[in-house]
Amino acid sequence: MSDTTTARPPAYSITEVLEVLDPAGAQRYAELTPATVEQFGGRFVVLGAQPTVAEGDAGVVVAVVEWPDMEALQTWYDSDAYAPARAIAATAVRRRLVFLPGVPAAA
Repeated sequence: MSDTTTARPPAYSITEVLEVLDPAGAQRYAELTPATVEQFGGRFVVLGAQPTVAEGDAGVVVAVVEWPDMEALQTWYDSDAYAPARAIAATAVRRRLVFLPGVPAAA
């Protein structure tokens, strides 16, 4: 019998592109990132969706990635594998990127 109380909850990264500054750079970022996400155990649950705004303001496109846990997410973000895409994003888009802990699985 496994002990589910010690299992780490999943984590989520939410990227909201507020403005595309360099379309070619944004396209290159979109080409590079998925392989790095997969390499670190991430799984896109939303990819390149245009949000339907119910309240407030929203960006032009949103992506949500589910990660095994916050450690995997932070390891990906700080990795050499993601660094080239991250550098491109710094000049190609104006974005909001947030990391969130998920809810632990029910026992």
